[in-house]
Amino acid sequence: MKLTIGFSPCPNDTFIFDALIHHKIDTGGLDFEVFYDDVETLNQKAFRGELDITKLSYHAFAYAADKYVLLDAGSALGFGVGPMLITKQGDVSNLQSNISNLKIGIPGKYTTANFLLSLAYPDATNKQELVFSDIEHAVLDGRVDIGLIIHENRFTYQDKGLHKVMDLGDYWEKRTGCAIPLGGIVANRNLPLDVQHKINRVIRRSVEFAFANPKSGLEYIRSHAQEMSEEVMYKHIALYVNEFSVDLGVEGKKAVKLLFDTALEKGIIPQISESLFLNA
Repeated sequence: MKLTIGFSPCPNDTFIFDALIHHKIDTGGLDFEVFYDDVETLNQKAFRGELDITKLSYHAFAYAADKYVLLDAGSALGFGVGPMLITKQGDVSNLQSNISNLKIGIPGKYTTANFLLSLAYPDATNKQELVFSDIEHAVLDGRVDIGLIIHENRFTYQDKGLHKVMDLGDYWEKRTGCAIPLGGIVANRNLPLDVQHKINRVIRRSVEFAFANPKSGLEYIRSHAQEMSEEVMYKHIALYVNEFSVDLGVEGKKAVKLLFDTALEKGIIPQISESLFLNA
């Protein structure tokens, strides 16, 4: 059975899915056609129900829960992994109080990063959507006053002379005590339930294989990581791939539910009628 699957070319995703798409594990007769896209493109594809399996932002999942169910394996949750607000101004002391007057570059309307920004700064409405990898350049060029960065840019913004305004992941952790749910892996609800469970098992095997053989997919990961050094690639992986990527478990599901409950309470997402999680 051949299934379409979408995920980003970032090291955390290629690390997770290397064993699955290259058949280094038993895939239970499943084959995969891969689509590599940035997170907001994946979100938009999810809204249209284009793929059988896809990575998407947890914020976006609220708008695609009628089409997809969240799998236990493959998610990116954690502590110290959240999006960050950055600027080229050396003195950031007055920026937070004046943020409603500033233009902010964001990696997509439906990213979890933008959800956290809306939660922390509901008055910050002057936003410009950019591809995540262009946000640092937009700040440096003066196209935006502040950038909302995700992924490997956590490791590179200081090298470019940029400064942290706020760590929104830290904001969430202090507010809730929970890990921040960033991205999840979902399966199309049109697939038979037994296939959904098989996909979940295969993704878990792929993550476990990657942990047991961390350098197995090095060339594959590097081929999609642009000019990232191996050290930065594996820092990126260590930040976003953890025990929650193997299985959400009780704590992971609690964090996801809290994210959705908070967003609903604040009017950031609509009411969801479907069950979020894959039933046992």
